[in-house]
Amino acid sequence: MKTNFNINSLLRENIKSLKPYSSARDEYKDITTKKMIFLDANENPFENGVNRYPDPQQNNVKNLLSKIKTVSKENILLGNGSDEVLDLIFRAFCEPNKDNIITLPPTYGMYDVLANINAIQNREVLLNKDFQPKVNQILETADTNSKVLFLCSPNNPTGNTFTVDAVEELLTKFNGLVILDEAYIDFSKHKSWLEKLEKFPNLIITQTLSKAFGLAGIRLGVCYASKEIIKVLNNIKPPYNVNELTQQKAIIRLQQIDEIQNEIAQLVSERKRLKNELESSISYVEKVYSSDANFLLIKVDDANKRYNQLIDYGVVIRNRTTQPLCENCLRISVGICEENQKLLRALKAIQ
Repeated sequence: MKTNFNINSLLRENIKSLKPYSSARDEYKDITTKKMIFLDANENPFENGVNRYPDPQQNNVKNLLSKIKTVSKENILLGNGSDEVLDLIFRAFCEPNKDNIITLPPTYGMYDVLANINAIQNREVLLNKDFQPKVNQILETADTNSKVLFLCSPNNPTGNTFTVDAVEELLTKFNGLVILDEAYIDFSKHKSWLEKLEKFPNLIITQTLSKAFGLAGIRLGVCYASKEIIKVLNNIKPPYNVNELTQQKAIIRLQQIDEIQNEIAQLVSERKRLKNELESSISYVEKVYSSDANFLLIKVDDANKRYNQLIDYGVVIRNRTTQPLCENCLRISVGICEENQKLLRALKAIQ
């Protein structure tokens, strides 16, 4: 349990006094009322399905997510991809050229990119040899200007989940915000930290509809946090940051939970099969790391060579050999059965 957490101590001064923009749809919200004539937003009045501004709070999407994830709608913020959500957090809590964040390489590269864009120092603490957080070193690296700690779990590119004890200790002892990036949580056997959201007021959980929900093309990221944090982020987000077509597509997909669960089950099964094949049939594969995500990290004899050979066979994977602790490692997304078969044939052909 995190006690004595004060969000105002982390907020930038200019954000504390910010008066948020009020859009037409914020002032009059019920755009479904048929009897009303809307002449308030300078929209084109000729109906074509998208001539009106979208719901700035995406209420219909949030209602479905609230039911699926068992989280109050007031604890949800949606963004134009998770990257927008992360950028909002930087802009709300991190003072440029003063504050710092802590990241744990190897991890998702956008944390560092966003830090640089926002003129925030990124203090890196490498994961240990088991790809787990070095809790004591992280806490020793933090100072009074350490505003955000990024934990990606299941981690990208390693695929593993951080231990409950490590995450809980960091949530309890780190004095800033802890962002738990759960982009791949739907493929994991481990539970989401959503059920502990109320226990830790400094916890922000980000998820996405790009992975398990199969909606990478619509760019819809999800943030779960305390009502106080969500209010701050709502105050600074663009008024119509999630467009109407994205909301419509998300609503349709979120009502197909049985289909989504079936796809997840297939990918988890293919992940297991692919891991077994890679370990038993490919001589130059030195290690296949365990994964709770929809990809596998493998260590080979020569990552650059094998990557280029696969390109010649028409198979594109990700070369991660330049990442810390990932020398000669390749990251392979789990495809459908036919795609995985083509990958395996190619891998066997280039031995």
